[in-house]
Amino acid sequence: MPVLPGAEPFHHEGGEVGVLLCHGFTGSPQSLRPWAEYLAERGLTVSLPLLPGHGTRWEDMQLTGWQDWYAEVDRELRALRERCAHVFVFGLSMGGALTLRLAAKHGDEVSGIVVVNPANKVHGLAAYALPLLRHFVRTVPGITSDIAKDGGIEIGYDKVPLHAAHSMRNFYRLLDGELPQVTQPMLLLHSPQDHVVPPADSARVLSRVSSVDVTEILLEQSYHVATLDHDADRIFEESFAFVSRLAPGAGKEAGAGQASQQEGTATGG
Repeated sequence: MPVLPGAEPFHHEGGEVGVLLCHGFTGSPQSLRPWAEYLAERGLTVSLPLLPGHGTRWEDMQLTGWQDWYAEVDRELRALRERCAHVFVFGLSMGGALTLRLAAKHGDEVSGIVVVNPANKVHGLAAYALPLLRHFVRTVPGITSDIAKDGGIEIGYDKVPLHAAHSMRNFYRLLDGELPQVTQPMLLLHSPQDHVVPPADSARVLSRVSSVDVTEILLEQSYHVATLDHDADRIFEESFAFVSRLAPGAGKEAGAGQASQQEGTATGG
């Protein structure tokens, strides 16, 4: 299936400090594209993959599960490790959960992580209904574009495939038990007004990880997709400062390399 315009993956060959970015459930690389371009412009090597089943049509996602999504970012991380001396992982929402699992599983191979409104649990009655409901109802209304900024649009599905949602629920339950294995420096940014992932998820992550170097920042002006919202510039600046503190050579190769996409035509830059 063709990729939705604007949802293409993004890659940039920069210096020896690399960043892997993980987008969220039913979303696409578009939600993180400005962040990826910001980092690329500062000389970092950047990988922003399209997760399997995403960025085309919701029926494709119905055939995938968390193992597929995690395998994709795991492959991208391993490729960056071959190319870069230091690798960081950033993620939004479910992408934050993928980031945390990569950190738990790869240890010192990940130099630090940045998570924005990380998801940790499926809340409410949906959590209990999903195992049975998914066999009778294929979808529920979508969760994209929770953005406070006027005109803010997230490219993603307008429906949530319930088989995929059930798999995501199982992934969160697995990850919760693995959070104590996360020891890397962590920058966590979250929105008090989030209509998709409640602040309780960020609090849970902060209470469960074993990281000693932890910074928490509130995004007061943004909703869930904060990377496309009023606080986007702050996210970009704080994350680059975080990388620069832990890898002092970051950004010295600014201007090196060329940005490219694996599929489709470049959009937005």
